[in-house]
Amino acid sequence: MSTHLDAKPQARAITPGRAAKALTPIAFVNAIVLAYSRAGMDPSQALAAAQIAPELLDDPAARITAAQMENISGLAMQELDDEGLGWFSRRLPWGSYGMLARASISAPNLGVALKRWCRHHGLITDDITLSLSVSGHSARLTITENRDLQDLREFCLVSVLRNIHGLACWLIDSRIPLTGAQFPFKPPAHQAVYSVLFSAPALFTSGPAAIEFDAMYLAQPLRRDEAALRQMLQRALPLTVLPYRRDRLLVQRVRQALSSQPEHSHNAEALAALLHLSARTLHRQLKDEGASLQALKDEVRQARAIELLQRSQRPIKQVAQAAGFQNEKSFIRAFKGWTGRSPDQFRRAGP
Repeated sequence: MSTHLDAKPQARAITPGRAAKALTPIAFVNAIVLAYSRAGMDPSQALAAAQIAPELLDDPAARITAAQMENISGLAMQELDDEGLGWFSRRLPWGSYGMLARASISAPNLGVALKRWCRHHGLITDDITLSLSVSGHSARLTITENRDLQDLREFCLVSVLRNIHGLACWLIDSRIPLTGAQFPFKPPAHQAVYSVLFSAPALFTSGPAAIEFDAMYLAQPLRRDEAALRQMLQRALPLTVLPYRRDRLLVQRVRQALSSQPEHSHNAEALAALLHLSARTLHRQLKDEGASLQALKDEVRQARAIELLQRSQRPIKQVAQAAGFQNEKSFIRAFKGWTGRSPDQFRRAGP
């Protein structure tokens, strides 16, 4: 689906390949074309840039790839100057959803972040109302429709739910499996794709539109900061256009590798080989997830060093080696940068 965060996306070359499955229904492309029509604009340039043949628009069974959807969504947002892609009674100018993300990033946990997002969403449009509720062990994000969304209804409801789910996963750096999804309209002809879009059973004609997941995720602390947000905004579209598809995100795999095998992960090449990736792919995927290898190294090394300083009497040289540093001098310099104190001072101060 589309995303709404505030980096202006640019068209990129689409490289066809056997792995690129065409799953996105052409109905969502037609919704974007309708938004162009209502704005009195021509969608042909965006369709051509996304390599979507005009004749596909007349074939209800046609499908496009996630990369094509990413391209046409991004270009449409840019050309229409509307992060809502025509869904609402007024345009959402660039920065609208980036503003919501920035308001949520400082929350102490996911539950507070999502409540902020829902509340602030009402400031940019009152056509729909988002709400978060908890019943027992289940959390539910619900959309209440305050006006007739007409022909863009399905595209809007699906996109908004996908967007907030993708953002929630990103905020806590973990996949949040959905336990259910429901929609207040009859099953569309492309009903089967909903199992891919939401990876959960979908119910139709049983509105309002909503997704459900385990409420335990609401207590999770956010693992992103402003720097990560700025980085993510440069590549926001794949966060929600593509499924949040890694059962174990690369960030988590990198953290585990750095923690469990520090001696084999001093540089990007060694770490990438450990994860069966190229160094280039490692850096690119980490960037897509709003992280960097150096920041993850620092995070893991700092946690390991602090644990050893607090819970053992190992000499500083051994702590440095165990934390993945090749010499004591560089360790002391890095530790002062993290804490403002030397390892000896930190140890003497106690927990």
